[in-house]
Amino acid sequence: MRERFKLSYGQKLFLLATLPLIVAAAAIAVLVANQSRELADREIAALEQQMIAAKEAELENYMSIARTAIVNIYGRALPDDEAAKLEVTQILSSLVYGQDGYFFVFDYDGNNLVSPRQTYLIGKNWSGLEDLNGVPITDELIRIARTGAGYHSFDWPKPSTRETARMVAYVVGLQDWKWAVGTGIFIDDVLETVAAARADVEARIQRTFVYIIAITLSALLVVFFSGLFINIRERRLADAKLKELTQRIFDTQEEERGRVARELHDSISQILVGVRYALELTRRRLASGDDRAAENLDKGIDHLNGAIQEVRRISRDLRPGVLDDLGLGPALQSLTEEFSKRTGIQTELETVVFRNRLDQEAKIALYRIAQEALTNIERHAEATQVSIKLAGHTRGATMRIQDNGRGIPQTRGRGQPVEGLGLRNMMERIEQLDGTLRVLSSRSGTVIEAQVPLSHLLPPEGKTRKETA
Repeated sequence: MRERFKLSYGQKLFLLATLPLIVAAAAIAVLVANQSRELADREIAALEQQMIAAKEAELENYMSIARTAIVNIYGRALPDDEAAKLEVTQILSSLVYGQDGYFFVFDYDGNNLVSPRQTYLIGKNWSGLEDLNGVPITDELIRIARTGAGYHSFDWPKPSTRETARMVAYVVGLQDWKWAVGTGIFIDDVLETVAAARADVEARIQRTFVYIIAITLSALLVVFFSGLFINIRERRLADAKLKELTQRIFDTQEEERGRVARELHDSISQILVGVRYALELTRRRLASGDDRAAENLDKGIDHLNGAIQEVRRISRDLRPGVLDDLGLGPALQSLTEEFSKRTGIQTELETVVFRNRLDQEAKIALYRIAQEALTNIERHAEATQVSIKLAGHTRGATMRIQDNGRGIPQTRGRGQPVEGLGLRNMMERIEQLDGTLRVLSSRSGTVIEAQVPLSHLLPPEGKTRKETA
């Protein structure tokens, strides 16, 4: 199961690129939604307050009209003037407005005296009356009237449709008669407006979510197809580089085989032909009793010794034993001495004692780079002097090869050396070690500097690599 759900490198890279984007988009969506809701709640609450304030002002205007209609009668009447009370109830019963507007009267005991649009309330005691939500109605209106005047909100059936809706009532107290006179106005239109505003806010928030999701999906598709394109492109480049590297390996192998074949043909083969000729001449002279047979035999033995030396030289070029036995310094010393003897080019080697602290990979790479550089100098540089410096430092080890030849041909307009097979081999060897290779060339000579990182230096005996570093 674990192998089935194991992610590839491309999938891990895609997740690494998309997860932060998804998290950021989700965080932005939540933040935008919360901010939008908070702002909308404040705006809707302000709108609701303004509309209710307008309704309350309208109620006060209606109440002013009613008080104007009854003020003269109430002002001249005594507390027990029943005729005046009857006249006032008749006036208030006639004051209706709109489809559902009317005035109502309760005495402080809870008895209804006026209710023109809902006459079934008249003459009954409604103390303890509550709406469907348990909000007290009659007792709260009487309490407000006792204190002077005020507003009260509750659910009440509309006279026109008998549907329950929210009402805001304004009530004043006639203290001499102990009456609570009030009127109410339904605010279902206000609540509908508020609900529509909230629905519009939620719709906008949902549209915002849709936009954010669409943008996020678009970005994910861009990332996916970009990653797919880059992956395909990088894979093609990698395949091309692999093909080029494979061809380069084949070319190197063929070049090495050709070099070994030339060495065998030009030296070993000729020497062995000489040995064969000397041995055949010795056999003939022995058969004829010639005393010079021993001389020819000695020449054959000398030729065999020369062949043995050539075999050793070729073997040493392919894999020098001194590199494994004594280290890089002695191997370079042997290489430069043989190079100077063979070519006549003055060669100097300056090195420090590494005490075999370079690991095997670094030793082989630096030796092959030096070998390749000397081969190029012999073939192309026309130099008379070569110096090789090998030193260790806090960053690792550096080998610097400098000659006074005619330099490496430059690329047109760039001033960079043309990368031949030898230079590419050097670069690939040093790149395998995570090191660097610098090539500086001019008409006065060429400098090749190879640097190996500290990770390829072994710690001294008795110390760990961490202590050495």
